Amino acid sequence: MKSTFLSLTKMSSDLTVKVAVENTTYVFDKLFDYLVPPAFTDSVQAGKRVLVPFGRGNKKKQGIIFELSPVSDDIPVEKLKSICSVLDDEPVLSKEFLKLAEFMKEHYFCTYYDAVKTMLPAGINYKITTLYGVREGVDEEELSEEQQRIFAYLHSKRKAVKSDKILDDFGLDNTVILEDMVKSGYLYKSDEAFRKVSDAVMKMAAPTELADSDNIKLTEKQKAVLDLIKMTGGTSVKEVCYFTGVTTGVTDALYKKGLIYYYDEEVFRIEDRTKDESLAPVALSKQQQTACDNLYAEYADSKPHTSLLFGVTGSGKTSVFMKLIERVINDNKGIIVMVPEISLTPQFVSTFSKRFGEQIAVFHSALSLGERLDEYKRVKKGLAKIVIGTRSAVFAPFEKVGLIIMDEEQEYSYKSESSPRYHAREIAKFRCSYDNALLVLSSATPSVESYYYAKNGRYSLNTLTERYGDAVLPKVVVADMNVEQQNGNVTGFSETLLENLRYNLENNKQSILLLNRRGYNTFVTCRMCGEPVVCPNCSISLTYHSANRRMMCHYCGYSVPYTEECPSCHSKSLRFGGTGTQKAESEISELFPDARILRMDTDATSSKSSYEKMITAFADGKYDILVGTQMVAKGLNFPNVTLVGVLNTDYMLYADDYRSYERTFSLLTQVVGRSGRGASKGMAVIQSYTPDNLIISMAARQDYLAFYNTEIQVRKAMLYPPFADICLIGFSGEKQQLTMKAANSFLQCFVSHARSEYPAMPLRILGPSPANVVKVSNRFRYKLIIKCKNNRDFRALLSAVMIEFGKNKEFGKVSTYADMNALTC
Repeated sequence: MKSTFLSLTKMSSDLTVKVAVENTTYVFDKLFDYLVPPAFTDSVQAGKRVLVPFGRGNKKKQGIIFELSPVSDDIPVEKLKSICSVLDDEPVLSKEFLKLAEFMKEHYFCTYYDAVKTMLPAGINYKITTLYGVREGVDEEELSEEQQRIFAYLHSKRKAVKSDKILDDFGLDNTVILEDMVKSGYLYKSDEAFRKVSDAVMKMAAPTELADSDNIKLTEKQKAVLDLIKMTGGTSVKEVCYFTGVTTGVTDALYKKGLIYYYDEEVFRIEDRTKDESLAPVALSKQQQTACDNLYAEYADSKPHTSLLFGVTGSGKTSVFMKLIERVINDNKGIIVMVPEISLTPQFVSTFSKRFGEQIAVFHSALSLGERLDEYKRVKKGLAKIVIGTRSAVFAPFEKVGLIIMDEEQEYSYKSESSPRYHAREIAKFRCSYDNALLVLSSATPSVESYYYAKNGRYSLNTLTERYGDAVLPKVVVADMNVEQQNGNVTGFSETLLENLRYNLENNKQSILLLNRRGYNTFVTCRMCGEPVVCPNCSISLTYHSANRRMMCHYCGYSVPYTEECPSCHSKSLRFGGTGTQKAESEISELFPDARILRMDTDATSSKSSYEKMITAFADGKYDILVGTQMVAKGLNFPNVTLVGVLNTDYMLYADDYRSYERTFSLLTQVVGRSGRGASKGMAVIQSYTPDNLIISMAARQDYLAFYNTEIQVRKAMLYPPFADICLIGFSGEKQQLTMKAANSFLQCFVSHARSEYPAMPLRILGPSPANVVKVSNRFRYKLIIKCKNNRDFRALLSAVMIEFGKNKEFGKVSTYADMNALTC
């Protein structure tokens, strides 16, 4: 890192830069002009980060250079500030990513720097920290006793100290006393940038020119060590000590005598990925080979393409990916393979590593900051050709992308729910367009939009209608839970499911149970007053967790120990309701005490590598039954699983959202597809209180085309995507009335702008109305829904309204955001 700091005094310069600055608001965000001091003329480049003075107080902030240009007569030089330092030796963003940041700002209504931070691994980011140091030659006798202690402390350090450390060491709550000492001239303060995570390095030793000298006396151990270092020309100190059996004291002695020198060599914190040379070539069926050939032809074309690979569960879509990657990997273009869930990553990484070895890099949130940084650097240096990961993998820093694959492309985890609210599919399309690459969208249950575009020619379509090898689709039974209750079964498990679980346990077969609610009981209510126990911060009921005997909010994290006393009427008459994964695990254990049961949900997989360990253990046959949320439903391949049970179908089916049918059909189809992927025929049991529902019967038949043909008619009639885009404007504030007023004021402002500037623009506006969960973390939430066409004119209109509305001080404490095609409306 270059850490040279210059004063803010103007100096002769022929160069300016346009800089995106961190922590600006959307209302005032733009590219800011700065002068480049002569000392930095050779080091500034687009894509490098800089430290700049910002605002009236010239507080130092981090920024990134977007453009360089000569000094222009349009901007008076005396009005420009100068950059303070250049933070990077090499650009962290390429020209492509700078263009992508501009795209994200326009499409997702975020700031430039929000887009930049999304592209970079968290470990590479800098933190701007304030330091305090003593001024020399001042008389500290006039200071108070506490100020004298601080002065003496800083003087003993002989350098500036971070403010956080000073506050901790002296037990101070704020920096008021430090600021007073700065104003009085006793201390100085400065802002500096520190990296969150350091590069991993290994200490190396190499011989100097004196190493061949015979005039220096050496012990036997020193001679042995020096001979080894001379023989290798340079090796790690750790290896030297290991092979010679000495301590670092011996190498330090050689260093002091000038016979060796030390240097650092960068190493990467990654797991071993060894290629399996004995692996047989990927064998494709006739259908798979046709799909692979079609995809390769589009890849080889000099234009960007998007293709939908639509195949029934178990049809071998991953094998098609593999073969395609084998054909393109030596073209020196980056390959990105995305999966929707972290739980899918271990199986994918294992499969790909056996075939491609260390050419693999992994991007997902379960990695440590250091691991993420190292994988990022391996890709940027060209040491990895294939990136496998979740949503963030779409930002892999390849110089040029050739192929992007999105597995289970319909999944909503590809959509970010925090700013920038991007969809990985749109980012992938941008990158493929920029690099003339191929985007492959793959699914057994494509999103309605993607299949519509494939049917209408915007995407190409490749279809796999048969399961790979001897595997056949499982038999599906829909269990009517009304009948079960009438027959006295109150366990929550149908007799059909229990019989087949018993059969599997007796025959050493495995089973998966899907229950899309974590916790033990999903709500707690009072028998006396009928009131549910709700979170004090959110308008949502608390979920009981048996593992820690606490009631917890899954929105804000609030939790309290379980008590029988009702917080409303104080009677001791609370009762549990609903079933979560913990309760299902407990009840199955009681019914089958000898069964080995594994629970997999976000509570059970919070520790590092827990996903991988659990999936590996289940794949190795160490468990009989896997109970989990939707993370167990997709993409996983367990040949010994012959039974799948879906326990709470109705909860998914009747959610308050226009996508609930699509989500339920997809989830049911996917989880049913986990059964019977090996030699044995599988079975699936779907439990429901509305067994005649059309969506359930179509999922049971694995009939996507019937579902699509039904759903697309509803979408067209109701003007839902793909026939229109839906933009959600969200409002959040601590005061309910003010938040409602802000939403209504925004609506009036939007309508006024639309009528005056875009009178011909077709729009349908719904609301304002409360959000589905109106209160979260003591903030009230309202929404405005706009059915529109997501084109340049609409984005310009919405941006102008957001900027104007954002300047209204009356609503300064109400947060506002725009989310195009939000996950829930």
